[in-house]
Amino acid sequence: MYFVKVYVTYKDSVLDPQGEAVKGAVHRLGYDEIEDVRIGKYFEIKVAKSDRPVEEMIEEVCDKLLANVNMETYRYEILTSEEV
Repeated sequence: MYFVKVYVTYKDSVLDPQGEAVKGAVHRLGYDEIEDVRIGKYFEIKVAKSDRPVEEMIEEVCDKLLANVNMETYRYEILTSEEV
C-alpha cells in the first residue's frame, strides 16, 4: 500500500485571487511582513500495490483530473505503508 500526498498550486505567472484576498486580510491584521500568499489544493491518495508504477498512475491522475496543467503545477510525495 502506498500513501501519496499531492500538492497543487497556481503557477507563479498566474494570478491567485484567493491568495491576494488572504494577503490583504493578513495585512489588515497588522502582519505587513508577509509578502505573498498562494492558495492551493491538497490531496491524500491511497494506492494498492500493483505491477504498474505508482508514479505513473499519480502523474496521469494529476494531469487528467487534479490539476489544470495550463495554470497549475503539482508535486507529490509517495510513502509506503511502513512510513505512514
